[in-house]
Amino acid sequence: MMRDDFGVFILSHGRSDNLKTVRMLKKFGYTGKLYIVIDNEDDTAADYYDKFGDKVIMFDKLAVSKTFDTADNFDDRRAVVYARNACFDMAEKRGLRYFLELDDDYHGLYFRVVKGGQLASVKVEDADALFEKMIACLDAIGGLTLAFTQAGDFIGGKDSRRYRQGIVRKAMNAFFCDVEKRFQFVGRINEDVNTYVTLGMRGERIFSTCRASIVQGQTQQNKGGMTELYLDTGTYLKSFYTVMMAPSCVCVRMMGTSSRRLHHNINWNLCVPKILDERHKKSA
Repeated sequence: MMRDDFGVFILSHGRSDNLKTVRMLKKFGYTGKLYIVIDNEDDTAADYYDKFGDKVIMFDKLAVSKTFDTADNFDDRRAVVYARNACFDMAEKRGLRYFLELDDDYHGLYFRVVKGGQLASVKVEDADALFEKMIACLDAIGGLTLAFTQAGDFIGGKDSRRYRQGIVRKAMNAFFCDVEKRFQFVGRINEDVNTYVTLGMRGERIFSTCRASIVQGQTQQNKGGMTELYLDTGTYLKSFYTVMMAPSCVCVRMMGTSSRRLHHNINWNLCVPKILDERHKKSA
């Protein structure tokens, strides 16, 4: 059984009839507390309550928008950042020490291991045990948050640089958090990248493990959520939020092969502090 001071928050909007993450968690062995987070600007709120009852938590989107830097002066609040920041108060109110924030469109959770000379995906059978390990790791590294990697992080297979590293200085989509180590997501769009870049520049420890990954549906194909916002603005505007926040280490460049697009590019040598090996110490 999952520990009592932990819960999963699934952040959703307009998808009460298609919460893939709920089904995924059950399929992959999660038995702990589960909540559906919606905002008071969701026209389908009644459907959520009909389907999930007291598991639904509603927050005031406008009120939350006034508590952090959105990095723009737009009135469009079709973004997940408000829900991300609201979760800390929700967790504390329910007596939780730790929580995991998930989007609502995940359908797989896998260990990444080398088998037969290839990088393979092995289905997680006991999500409770995995989540316990992630919490223990978060405590051990003294980090603000710890995340799973995604399929795109493993381009190159077992020989990819990121898989060899084992852990990388970024966190996206799936966030393990500690109520006693609060932080704020910033920027209306690209909030995950904005946050790990700006906090990373200040020396905060934000990581993703390359030994487990979460699988998400194809972006901009699932109705609801942030799909409409991304279709309206594309990756051009999205990427420039992070450039605006950290121009010393972030730029945009064309990425992809068959479908090329502008995307943010982080120069990690300029982004985060580093620990030098003792062999570089100068003699007195």
